Amino acid sequence: MEYRQLGTSGLKVPALSFGAGTFGGQGPLFGAWGTTDAQEARRLVDICIEAGITMFDTADVYSAGASEEVLGQAVKGRRDQVLLSTKAGLPTGDGPGDAGTSRSRLIRATEDALRRLGTDHIDLFQLHAFDAATPVEEVLSTLDQLVRSGKIRYVGVSNFAGWQLMKSLSAAEKLGFPRYAAHQVYYSLIGRDYEWDLMPLGHDQGVGAMVWSPLGWGRLTGKLRRGRPLPPGSRLHETADYGPPVEEAYLYEVVDALDEVARETERTVPQVAINWLLGRPTVSSVIVGARNEAQLLQNIGAVGWSLTPEQTARLDAASHRPAPYPHFPYERQEGFARLSPPMIRSGRAAG
Repeated sequence: MEYRQLGTSGLKVPALSFGAGTFGGQGPLFGAWGTTDAQEARRLVDICIEAGITMFDTADVYSAGASEEVLGQAVKGRRDQVLLSTKAGLPTGDGPGDAGTSRSRLIRATEDALRRLGTDHIDLFQLHAFDAATPVEEVLSTLDQLVRSGKIRYVGVSNFAGWQLMKSLSAAEKLGFPRYAAHQVYYSLIGRDYEWDLMPLGHDQGVGAMVWSPLGWGRLTGKLRRGRPLPPGSRLHETADYGPPVEEAYLYEVVDALDEVARETERTVPQVAINWLLGRPTVSSVIVGARNEAQLLQNIGAVGWSLTPEQTARLDAASHRPAPYPHFPYERQEGFARLSPPMIRSGRAAG
């Protein structure tokens, strides 16, 4: 397994991390994702550690905390072999203190996560969403307190807009608080919006991407085919409305290209889709999930080999979308393009 720096921090993370959203299986969304119990989770963790996947990601909202509990049981006795990442900030109840990233909420969320995970520290603690009601200075000072106390090692965010992340980074630098090392983002061959603002920001500011849903919310598993209905048992039957929408014509153009490259490489469609992501700028780790051993072993097969430049270019072309304003002049007009080289403005030309 390849290990990479998490942005410009001192933390090294595996190129593939394991997402524990399938652990616990409570509620309509997470119940559809998976219902892995502690015994099953321990076996999946065994396989991960053996393959060098030593980072495990979860969140307090995953199955109402059950995911953290199951993950904690699965790593018990080998805490020193793994990195634990969790997130907080999204609503966990209906009360006024059950959502957001205020000082009291962050302290309580951290204590609850430590208890459920059965550990004395969290390696990477991420804000699950931007809280517009809480000053960034309050958020950062609280995280600084938690880092200084040893309860958190590194901090990051998830699902932030570019201005939200940059505002937070600027405040951290000005006030001497810990800077966000990671941004957990949605990024896939059918969801490349990350490249427009967040990728160049991450490149410029040294924030590493932790990619969630690398298979486009289950659409790039190799089971969807042009002109065919969703296969029986696909979790998209229950979860499609929760994820980002994808135009059907665009989806199948990408799927066709993936099929072609999969045949050439003698790999599966998911392996090709994940491998493409591993070659993108700023990507520190791709988070893969699995409901069973077979799915996990297939995902592990995405590392240890590389697409050719020509294959990468074909996937780039099939998944390309027209640039939105204010980006389109830099992509289409020579005068604008001269002012901003491709690697700086996005990862689209970086291969």
